[in-house]
Amino acid sequence: MMHGRGKSDPAIVARKPTNKAGRPVAEPVERGAGAEGNAGRQSTLRAQNRECVTRALDRVRQAAKQRKKERFTSLLHHISLDLLQLAFSALKRDAAAGVDGLTWQDYEADLERKLEDLHTRVHRGAYRALPSQRRYIPKPDGRQRPLAVAAREDKIVQRATVAVLNAIYEGDFLGFSYGFRPKRSQHDAPRDKPVGRRLTDALVVGITSKKVNYILDADIRSFFDSVSQEWLIRFPGSSPRTSHRIGDRRIIRLIQKWLKAGVLEDGVVRVSDTGTGQGSVISPLLANVYLHYVLDLWAQRWRRGPSAHGTSSVGKAGTQVSYGHRAELVLRPAVGRTRGPVWR
Repeated sequence: MMHGRGKSDPAIVARKPTNKAGRPVAEPVERGAGAEGNAGRQSTLRAQNRECVTRALDRVRQAAKQRKKERFTSLLHHISLDLLQLAFSALKRDAAAGVDGLTWQDYEADLERKLEDLHTRVHRGAYRALPSQRRYIPKPDGRQRPLAVAAREDKIVQRATVAVLNAIYEGDFLGFSYGFRPKRSQHDAPRDKPVGRRLTDALVVGITSKKVNYILDADIRSFFDSVSQEWLIRFPGSSPRTSHRIGDRRIIRLIQKWLKAGVLEDGVVRVSDTGTGQGSVISPLLANVYLHYVLDLWAQRWRRGPSAHGTSSVGKAGTQVSYGHRAELVLRPAVGRTRGPVWR
């Protein structure tokens, strides 16, 4: 049961009074308040559920902030019925359906029963991820960008999982990492909030405050198609020896299910050892975690080293932008970071 959730009272139906007392037949009938009352109670319950989820994730966020080396071994219970409800509500109403063919409106019918069943399956390990549906959208250069459209329940569980993991990783990600992060968009973040300063603003500050002769703008080609799934799992927590933050094997198994579910295209399901579906809810966070360990931490150390005079860097998922008067010094080692066992 959701925290604070109760059964709705039976609706009060207005019934026309009898005319035995000599009242005119056309006498107005008082309107029943059942529907309005239920709507008000449901709104109150939703607010209570949201507050309960917020408090729980705030405790995780504070623990992650205070204990930077903490491995969280018990996280699955945070994927509660309340959080699944909020995750469903946050999905786009007009988003394309996956292989299950279910739209947001389809799943909304009998929602509480469906979410209770989904919650049960997730917590007893019976939840199974479906293959993503392959779709294409045009790129500015005329090529096609492959997208992976997840099934409705996969989107819900992924969004709930992202909410839990963001509570941990948002305190770990570095200040020059902008892409695919809450309130830190490189395109439309408000200028009046320091935490959401535009990527271009950061570039302007770096260029105008330092001696800059070169600007290096480097994009990781086909990042979401070629990133190593092995390291997407190992960085969060595949084992105590290699994991950094996530010690709950149940969360790791959820990520593995999504990575190994495959993609359905032309009636054939294809499963790969590389890549994470571009367009899926979980992929941007996995990409940010990966690049945090592969590039961002290295870039931070390099910037503070003796060979980085006058050079700064700004990163985003899938793209590393560096600028400085000795930009060539960051290019070779940065390219090297994208090769070897962590990159396939």
